[in-house]
Amino acid sequence: MVSRLSASDAAFFHLENTATPMYVGSLSILRKPRAGLSYETLLETVEHRLPQIPRYRQKVREVTLGLARPVWVDDRDFDITYHIRRSALPSPGSDAQLHDLIARLGSRPLDRTRPLWEMYLVEGLTKNRIAIYTKTHQALVNGMTALEIGHVIVDRSQKPPEFGEDIWIPAREPSDRQLVLGAIGEWITRPTSQLAALRDTVTEVATSASELAAVGRRVAEVARTVARGTAPSSPLNTTVSRNRRFTVDQHRLEDYRLVRARYNCDINDVVLAVVAGALRNWLLSRGEPVTPSTTVRAMAPMSVYPDAELDSTGPGQAISEVSPFLVDLPVGEGNPVVRLSQIAHATESHPTAASLVDARTIVTLSGFAPPTLHAMGIRVATGFSARLFNLLITNVPGAQKQMYVAGTKLLETYAVPPLLQNQVLAIGVTSYDGMLYFGINADRDAMSDVDVLPSLLRESLEELLEAAK
Repeated sequence: MVSRLSASDAAFFHLENTATPMYVGSLSILRKPRAGLSYETLLETVEHRLPQIPRYRQKVREVTLGLARPVWVDDRDFDITYHIRRSALPSPGSDAQLHDLIARLGSRPLDRTRPLWEMYLVEGLTKNRIAIYTKTHQALVNGMTALEIGHVIVDRSQKPPEFGEDIWIPAREPSDRQLVLGAIGEWITRPTSQLAALRDTVTEVATSASELAAVGRRVAEVARTVARGTAPSSPLNTTVSRNRRFTVDQHRLEDYRLVRARYNCDINDVVLAVVAGALRNWLLSRGEPVTPSTTVRAMAPMSVYPDAELDSTGPGQAISEVSPFLVDLPVGEGNPVVRLSQIAHATESHPTAASLVDARTIVTLSGFAPPTLHAMGIRVATGFSARLFNLLITNVPGAQKQMYVAGTKLLETYAVPPLLQNQVLAIGVTSYDGMLYFGINADRDAMSDVDVLPSLLRESLEELLEAAK
């Protein structure tokens, strides 16, 4: 089946470069079952879910001379064993070795001649654990009609649901001549639409009053965001190399709830305040000048209710919209409570604050929503100039109960957010089963000290907990 990439998908596809590949990644740590999780079992699990995410069996074909946006076409040579691979750490594999492996895998661009995703089954971890790392191109996941693969392979019970036989017959791939003729035909029959489609714009063609109203709100949000001006100067913003460092941290969700209750704010506010405190101490550890007015601007996309009611009839349902949110983290403020108060005020002042998606709405959806929500947040951030903010922070809610992959317990889950142009740090935060999991991706050269961030995050949280007593 042939369909044209949306304007935003095409932009993600074309703007990619070797230093900042446009992928979204996730790392899952699982308890190795007694019989093990075999590579063949993982292959079978993913194969059964592919009908829910048809884009994962399609590749991108460009149109000669750029006469139109590229198209999605079925990959007639689709080979799932190319996309799902095995890797092993030298036993006993430590967490640090796993993180080094993720950093190396995340540095590699995806093969643009094939469907734009990869999955790795990583064996050899200590404490009877295994890991699954997935990497998907941003053009592949829009959260509305296409979900991230990590969303659909996770189950709420240890016994996976039954799936019918998948009989997939790839459509015939069009020739270059057919793609050119199709593009010319669209120019003849819909010239205005073609001109609009070639522009990088948020104002997609609206066909009803409600759609026009939604477009108007999005334009207003963009205008407010751009009006903030360029981000303050920061060591977080310099040339990004091709190599990465990755590290993680985990906190008890109950600690964040305690601070939230004490200061009558949102958990997301507490997360941002903890990050602000950690960045403050990181800057001080580097001998950077920090004055009372010093700030670091974060893009922290917010999930909001869509205009239409959610369609719960299938896996392609619209789970939410995501709104851009620029917040100036007060890293110059030495008092952790004042930092939190300033961030909470910024959240309350945000125009979409009244329509934020309740975490309970998202976690009741089928599958495991965090991978898709992280992808949507990254799409929003990538749509803005990286000069407007210093770093990306995505924070999404997950299920607060035990989840499974192919009958195997999901212990921990981390986002691996990409680095944007001239941004050497990105943080993804996921709540799951009573914990908050921080995935920290950084440039290998510019942030050789990224391994200190987990301890700084814990110190920042302890400051707030101590003040809340």
